[in-house]
Amino acid sequence: MKTALITGASSGIGLELARRFAREKHRVVLVARNRQALEHLQQELQQQHGVEAVVLPADLGQREAPQQLFEELQRRGIEVDYLINNAGFGDFGLFAEADWAKQEQMLDVNIRALTHLTKLFVPGMVQRRSGRIMQLASTAAFQPGPLMAVYYATKAYVLSFSEALANELQGTGVTVTALCPGPTASGFQDAAALNDSKLVKGKKLPTSAEVAEYGYRALMRGETVAVHGLMNSLMAQSVRFAPRNMVTALVRRMSERAH
Repeated sequence: MKTALITGASSGIGLELARRFAREKHRVVLVARNRQALEHLQQELQQQHGVEAVVLPADLGQREAPQQLFEELQRRGIEVDYLINNAGFGDFGLFAEADWAKQEQMLDVNIRALTHLTKLFVPGMVQRRSGRIMQLASTAAFQPGPLMAVYYATKAYVLSFSEALANELQGTGVTVTALCPGPTASGFQDAAALNDSKLVKGKKLPTSAEVAEYGYRALMRGETVAVHGLMNSLMAQSVRFAPRNMVTALVRRMSERAH
């Protein structure tokens, strides 16, 4: 039996990835802040798929959380075969006016916790010559993002880190996949106060389940960069050839509030 550790498993893409792994009869370790939501998901997965679902509530914004998770799994004798670093959030607005506590928390969750969890679990995977890691990046990773400056920058970090690590791990039996969805119908927009932005207002967005399915398949194929959706893929490629100031201005226009 293989085990998938999924952060941010209480909603959105993380929840759908947990369902996807459970459907394949993998044991799932569910991590998020909301214990009640995790326990509800735990019951669902155990009843529908007959798999073991382990609930480990944690606030990954706390510096010690990754180490505590790792030690708890060691204590239970659970080895992680699939590490899914899905937890993350965004914030919308001018950086000069942003709440620093929220920006700092975003850096902690989107970058520090993701990197620390990877550091903790990779050595065991390399030793076993088997493992797959999914890092939740975004189409935001491919260009700067005025009005969401820190969020876009965190996702650029995730993409760059994932590609470099994937290269380092070639031949070890361990793969790294950066999943890069565009705007998705999930709780993310509410948390980031993005619902009035031109990026999402009035648009039919792909569902979390569709993105999770695409990501799961890309992970199992060992793809390094997986951009969901043809238009998103074309956009991600095209920004490499356009002048950076033009790309940045375009992203700002697309991110402004729809009137």
